[in-house]
Amino acid sequence: MPTHYDITHTTIYRYKTPVTFGLHRVMFRPRDSHDLRVLATDLQVSPQAHVRMIQDPYSNSIALVQPMGEATELRIVCTFSIEHVVAPLDTLSLDPAAEMMPFAYAVHERLDLEHYLRPHYDDPDGTLIRWAHQFLYADGSNSTRDVLQRMNAHIGQSLSYVPRDEEGTQTPLQTLALGSGSCRDYALLMIEAARRLGVAARFVTGYLYDASLDTGGSEPGDSMTGAGSTHAWLHAYLPGAGWIAFDPTNNLMGSGGQLIRVGVARDPALAAPISGSWYGDPEAYEGLDASVVVRRISN
Repeated sequence: MPTHYDITHTTIYRYKTPVTFGLHRVMFRPRDSHDLRVLATDLQVSPQAHVRMIQDPYSNSIALVQPMGEATELRIVCTFSIEHVVAPLDTLSLDPAAEMMPFAYAVHERLDLEHYLRPHYDDPDGTLIRWAHQFLYADGSNSTRDVLQRMNAHIGQSLSYVPRDEEGTQTPLQTLALGSGSCRDYALLMIEAARRLGVAARFVTGYLYDASLDTGGSEPGDSMTGAGSTHAWLHAYLPGAGWIAFDPTNNLMGSGGQLIRVGVARDPALAAPISGSWYGDPEAYEGLDASVVVRRISN
């Protein structure tokens, strides 16, 4: 049965003195597919702005927002109603040839997955590959799902979650050295580790449904890390099952109804929820307020 959600995403940039704004790239709209359907959308921008919608190379929906005139505040409010259908994990069977690691992708799939298979970050001393290999058991068979589930669980259990307001993502080696990171850092660490094990992986940005924050009724034990703002996780491409979600921040596999994807990319830098420019006194910038509310409407 589909579940319906209402989502409100609010971003406010504040300035001490009036500034003018350049073009802003907004990636807020949930990504339609067979399991997720957008029923209604609304985008409000203050000051008044010219808005046009495009699709990027990954077929993500992007709003190009050009605010008009000067202002001391840029406010962008996006609201959505969506229908989400969750497929039970036991229905997502892998191809027999991919059930155990290592496995090889079919040639026609590998051509399209190349950018998701190639590591994007250096590992000069082999630190990351050694870290990834700890999830492969030398004295037994390595189920592809089990290896990825072990890695997914280990990240959240062994690292300290530290939310960050500043833009950008730590490199995987920085995250391991610090022993901490945000959801974007956790996702990138697992993406790069999975790629070194021969698994295609991509970055996902979106929203996290947390039942404990839902005014429709709290459910004990359902509290999620990273709710209340944009969230990040990853997809691993498993032959026979397709793109499967892994959220190392909350040790989730599959959407389970909690993960609502907005955009995908081969690297976090290509999936920023919002980016843009402004012109004025360099000391004018005062700060950013951002919030996300995800409410379940019906089952």
